Parts: sequence; C-alpha cells; structure tokens
Amino acid sequence: MTDNPNTAEPKQLLHLVFGGELTDLDDVTFKDVEKLDIVGIFPNYAEAHAAWEAKARETMDIAQMRYFIVHLHRLLDPDAEHH
Repeated sequence: MTDNPNTAEPKQLLHLVFGGELTDLDDVTFKDVEKLDIVGIFPNYAEAHAAWEAKARETMDIAQMRYFIVHLHRLLDPDAEHH
C-alpha cells in the first residue's frame, strides 16, 4: 500500500455467503447442518451480494432453500465503524 490516498485500496470488509434448506420458512433452522452450502468469503459486500444473488436464482425452485450474507468484518472487529 502506498502513502498516496488516491491510489489506496478500499478497506477489506469480509463477507461470508452460505445457504441451505430450512425446516420452516418462518425460522432460520437448517434441515441438515452438514449439507450447508458454503459459497465463499468475499472481500466486500458487492461481491458477496453478487454471489448470493446467483445462488438464490440457481435454487429458486427449491422452496425452503435460503442463502445468507454474514458480515464477518463486524464479527472480527465489533467496535469498528460499519459501512
């Protein structure tokens, strides 16, 4: 990283995308935790959202399948300002 603020890379804000089949659409309880689909960890929300949207569209025919975005950066540094 350089001292020039115009070329500084944006702050890394890690996000996890995962999903699985729920037991009930009114709750977030998975039918089988061992079958969770861990899509990946992404360096920012935009990339995580794109991955989430792709998986959601891919599985839209499975009524109880849901994907989630977890803001890992908030868990890693809970006192930091969030964007």
